[in-house]
Amino acid sequence: MTLGTLYFLGRGRGVRDPKMQQFYIITIFVTTIAAAMYFAMATGFGVTEVTVGDDALTIYWARYADWIFTTPLLLLDLALLAGANRNTIATLLGLDVFMIGTGTIAAFAATPGTRIAWWGISTGALLVLLYVLVGTLSKSARNQSAEVASLFSTLRNLLIVLWLLYPVVWILGTEGTFGILPLYWETAAFMILDLSAKVGFGVLLLRSHTVLERAITPTPAAA
Repeated sequence: MTLGTLYFLGRGRGVRDPKMQQFYIITIFVTTIAAAMYFAMATGFGVTEVTVGDDALTIYWARYADWIFTTPLLLLDLALLAGANRNTIATLLGLDVFMIGTGTIAAFAATPGTRIAWWGISTGALLVLLYVLVGTLSKSARNQSAEVASLFSTLRNLLIVLWLLYPVVWILGTEGTFGILPLYWETAAFMILDLSAKVGFGVLLLRSHTVLERAITPTPAAA
């Protein structure tokens, strides 16, 4: 995450257009926040235990603190690329915060039943969010240039695939009910997903200054 932050800082040097700078600022904050939260987890500060029945579960609360800040920023990047209006942006961010918030409740719930119930609520919010992403936001992106629309589709599909895997890892891991994934592999899976969804997303988004310039320039179709 730190290397990603440094790379994005380097990519953003020399960018003077305020609208284009937004993409770099948002993306840099995504990996910076994630790096700080992973440092908290690595040093033992971002970890606690929750008693569920007779079992003590290890909960990395810093992971949820990471997600509640970084996932809205990723959506904001995508919404700005698509040229979305404020209502669409507000809808996406509201759904996202609700999704992460209810997921956090699931992690700290004290009984298996309530944990699964909150997981279901959070996953439901995710599905609604993806519906808006595929529908309303994709419609906005179609008004952009072909290059911008293509980049949007790539990033949207990346997030859809990765974000659908998060609740699967959760329910199969130690925090869910199946416990198929031991804590080590559960943590490793979340780490790989996070790196892909944050650093990978940022690399794809910021790799072409030309495409970003077209994203912030109104097209005849958008006007």
